[in-house]
Amino acid sequence: MNFDQAYRDRRMGAADAAALVHDGDTVVVPTGVGEPPALLAALSARGPELSGVTVSQILPLRKFDYFNPATVDNIRHNAYFFGGPSRPGGQAGWIDYVPAYFSELPQLIDRGLTPVDVVFSMASPMDEHGFFSLSLAPDYTMAAIRRARAVLLEVNPNVPSAFGECRVHVSQVAALVESDEPLLEVGLPTIGPVQEAIGKHVAELIDDGSTLQIGYGAIPDAVVMQLRHKHDLGIHTEMIGDGILTLIESGAVTNRRKTYMPGKMVATFALGSQRLYRFMHLNPTLEMHPVDFTNDPYLAARNDKLVAINATLQIDLLGQCGSESIGATPYSGTGGQVDFVRAANRSRDGKAFIVLPSTAKEGTISRIVPTLATGTHVTTGKNDINYVVTEYGVAQLRGKSARQRCDALIAIAHPDFRGELRAAAARMRLM
Repeated sequence: MNFDQAYRDRRMGAADAAALVHDGDTVVVPTGVGEPPALLAALSARGPELSGVTVSQILPLRKFDYFNPATVDNIRHNAYFFGGPSRPGGQAGWIDYVPAYFSELPQLIDRGLTPVDVVFSMASPMDEHGFFSLSLAPDYTMAAIRRARAVLLEVNPNVPSAFGECRVHVSQVAALVESDEPLLEVGLPTIGPVQEAIGKHVAELIDDGSTLQIGYGAIPDAVVMQLRHKHDLGIHTEMIGDGILTLIESGAVTNRRKTYMPGKMVATFALGSQRLYRFMHLNPTLEMHPVDFTNDPYLAARNDKLVAINATLQIDLLGQCGSESIGATPYSGTGGQVDFVRAANRSRDGKAFIVLPSTAKEGTISRIVPTLATGTHVTTGKNDINYVVTEYGVAQLRGKSARQRCDALIAIAHPDFRGELRAAAARMRLM
């Protein structure tokens, strides 16, 4: 096969590529920065002539024209995890969502339980062997490619070429659209004194030689900022971002003491700066893999001292975490939190941290509550919970009785709410 000729045969404009989408199709799009803007803008432009098209994705970052309640009969978004553009529609009910563990999305696709007809994705330029790298988010996209009728790639020289199971051959592709826009950048969240205090509590419990999974958000990144003095840390995570890059540049991350894939960092999507994307390019210390590899609790747990750091919105006195909704109102999604909590619990000397500020709404509401608000989507359950950390300290709940959990959680609640939490626990016969 002449790869260059095959490339030329498939090269076309974004509008022509979007014309390959048919009425009733489901278009699967990668996580975050992996979304291809030229292709999705062209699909949006076709909206009025389409009927029953669905776009399925985790964490969209751009608000394309199909994020519109008036056009849901033409193109409707289906969220695996809500992002800024999709959250309002999810809360209003005109955007659908799929409850699922991040690690199991490829399986749902492979089994035909979650549909796919067309794949849109960003990709690196083709190499001499005819392969493109979907380095920014192989996640569930590689599984979708196996099932899709048509694979459409937006080829951009700014997309890094990475190692791992993230490559697609030109023979698998129906259309190639070229662009050279800078990749979308997502900076580090703002870290305040509450986040910094939580970060210090967690950092004190992380040993040299630990392997890290770090979720997205101000508190996980506050933890990262406290780890630059550590030694021989490893990375096995779902997201690689600028926080992890900071640890690498400080020398804290070497991956030498990892007990699974030593010497290698593993992730399934990237979300950061141009500096991060340049770091990823042909870096032999980094592999990007589908999420059923990175987030498989059994595989991740093969790392001794696996540390998982994830945030929640609310936790009750038994340790149930509502990390994806505010009451019955959806906010984000299941994601990979439970995948890595369970992996850390299986890991030898592993530790799973759930982090949250003690209050919300400028100190007027306690995030530690007697029972979760009505309709709350439980993410991490009481049987999986390990460490819970607020700015007031650390509660280790695993193996503890209901009474002991109450005591430990109330001790790290905001002092203004401890009295009413004790009273509520007494009424519930938990204390």
